Amino acid sequence: MIIRVGFEIAFELPLPAPVLLMLYLHPSRAATTRSPDRLEVSPRVPIREYIDSYGNRCGRMVVPAGRLVIKNDAVVADCGLPDLQVLTAAQFQVDQLPDEVLLYLLASRYCEVDSELKDIAWSLFKDTAPGWPRVQAICDFVHRHIRFDYLQARGNRTALDVYRERVGVCRDFMHLAIAFCRCCNIPARYCTGYLGDIGVPPVAAVMDFSAWFEVYLGGQWYAFDARNNVPRIGRVLMARGRDAADVALTTIFGENQLQSFTVWSDEIHHNHEA
Repeated sequence: MIIRVGFEIAFELPLPAPVLLMLYLHPSRAATTRSPDRLEVSPRVPIREYIDSYGNRCGRMVVPAGRLVIKNDAVVADCGLPDLQVLTAAQFQVDQLPDEVLLYLLASRYCEVDSELKDIAWSLFKDTAPGWPRVQAICDFVHRHIRFDYLQARGNRTALDVYRERVGVCRDFMHLAIAFCRCCNIPARYCTGYLGDIGVPPVAAVMDFSAWFEVYLGGQWYAFDARNNVPRIGRVLMARGRDAADVALTTIFGENQLQSFTVWSDEIHHNHEA
């Protein structure tokens, strides 16, 4: 399967400002990228790329005052299969986990493991089988518990807030599921990227970047999605972190106003010439 992904985002800035970008495809997608993943910025300014502490490809630049437009357009190959399901994937004891996954058991900006959520999590999921069945039970609960509503989005809502308010957008679904997993000693991390309507009926809503999460079971990471709660085709990863705070797609160090925002992720013919 071949998928075209990309975006165009425009801002207005009253003054020059430094900008951090996390708008590239994740380095793990490099081998499947059919056309260059290269940011275009107007006005043209130098972009210096770097890899952050989570392995994400990032950029930094300084832009002048005025209108800023950032574009990307890439063609990627995908296996065309739904998210891998391994119902027997086991949960490791904490002392058996690799060192590098331990931070995904800890509290983070939007996922308060060290709060009343721990008691809530164990009251809800203590009778579920450890491993894959417990993670699926968490997804089932979060999927039922939260009402999706773009108009209710806000940037400071934490997992505990989500549990109490029972409303949010895709990042809120993932933050609550991640927090519950960590409360149950299952390493979980936040993912952001593209997820088009491939293999499912198209929805009328405007396309946006998507969030999902990954859990460490049976010695590897698996994708879960508490909002959609069904295996999906065509996830194209951009960045991973502890929660949404680690994967902000743009960070502008100065006053700015978002002017327009367009995202696409569409299956194209195999004979497409990039």
